Amino acid sequence: MWWQDLLWGVWNGVTAWVVWVAHVFGAWERFPVYDVERTGNWYDLGFLLGAGSPLLGMLGGQRAARSRR
Repeated sequence: MWWQDLLWGVWNGVTAWVVWVAHVFGAWERFPVYDVERTGNWYDLGFLLGAGSPLLGMLGGQRAARSRR
């Protein structure tokens, strides 16, 4: 189903940063950063939305608000 791929993509995108850092230090080798078995348009869209999620955008917004003070 397309919406399942989209949701998995969003989840994998949000967690990609944590998993990537773990991979850098040699941990969680069994968990891929990007799930190649789900590759497709909906998964890719979800992954991009998740990786550039509002959580990361909020961090940038707080920095901008601090610099205006």
